[in-house]
Amino acid sequence: MSGTHDHTDDRHRSAGSLAHRVPDLGGLELLLAVARLGSLGGAARELGITQPAASSRVRSMERQLGVALVDRSPRGSRLTDAGALVTDWARRIVEAAEAFDAGAQALRDRRDSRLRVAASMTIAEYLLPGWLLALRAERPDTAVSLLAGNSAAVAERLVSGEADIGFVEGLTVPAGLDSAVIAHDRLIVVAAPSHAWARRRRPLAAEELAATPLILREEGSGTRQVLDAALGGLARPLIEVSSTTAVKAAVVGGAGPAVLSELAVGEELAMRRLVRIPVDGAALTRDLRAVWRAGHLPAGPARDLLSLTRG
Repeated sequence: MSGTHDHTDDRHRSAGSLAHRVPDLGGLELLLAVARLGSLGGAARELGITQPAASSRVRSMERQLGVALVDRSPRGSRLTDAGALVTDWARRIVEAAEAFDAGAQALRDRRDSRLRVAASMTIAEYLLPGWLLALRAERPDTAVSLLAGNSAAVAERLVSGEADIGFVEGLTVPAGLDSAVIAHDRLIVVAAPSHAWARRRRPLAAEELAATPLILREEGSGTRQVLDAALGGLARPLIEVSSTTAVKAAVVGGAGPAVLSELAVGEELAMRRLVRIPVDGAALTRDLRAVWRAGHLPAGPARDLLSLTRG
C-alpha cells in the first residue's frame, strides 16, 4: 500500500505547477552567491538579507527539491555534489532571466525599436546572453526577440523574413544567406567519469568514435553536421535530443558519450562531472558565423549586435 501511495504522491507532485517545483530567482541567486563566495553569511550580505533569512531560504530550497544543497561548517559553506549540479542549472536560469529583463526593459523604454535574432542552440545558450546584455548597454531602447533552434531552422527564419540576423555553427552557409565568421569553436568528446573511455590510456581513434552510438543532437544541428563530416559518417544515435543541455544531462547521468562544443562543457570538466576524451585522426573544429539574407547587409541594431560579436 505504501509503495502505491508514494507513486501517487510523486505523480501528483510532478503534475503540479512548475512554479511550485522550481525555486524562485531569489533562491537561485543566493545559491550562486554561496558557490562563488564559499560563505552563506557573505552571500547574505551581498544580497542584502540577514544570515537567518539566507539559511531559511536554503532550507526551503532543499525541502522543495528533496536534496541537500549546502554543507555548513565553522569554516564556511560548501556546495554538496547535488548542490553543484543544481547551481549549474541555476546559472542558466538566472542568465535567461537577465536576458528577459533586458528585453522587458527595452519594451518599457521604447516600443518602436526591435531586433529579431535567430540563433542555433549552442550560440543561444552560451554566447548570445552576453552579447545581448552588451547591446542593451549601447541601445537600451531596442527590444530584442530571440528565436532559438538548430542551424537549419535559423536559415528558414532568415529567408522567410522572420529574423533580422542569425548565428549558426554549421560547415556551410545556407542557401540564400550571406555570412561573416565571428569566432571559432572546437568540438570535444566527453563522457561521465564512470564510463570506460574515461580510463583509456591512449587517444580514441576517429574510426572507433564513428562506429560508436553517441548521444547526439537532432539532424539539422550544426554540431551534428560538423561531426558527421569530420568522421565520414556516424553510427545510429544512442539517444537523440534537441538541446545541448539535454545532451549534457544524459552524459553526466552515465547514458553514454557525446561530442559537444568546448563552450558548453567548461564547468562540467572543471568539476569533474565530465571527462574529456582525446581523439586522434579527426578535425573537430568549426566556424561560428553571423548570417543574414543575401543582399541585405545588417543595419541598425542588427549591425550593432554584429560588431559586438567581434569585440
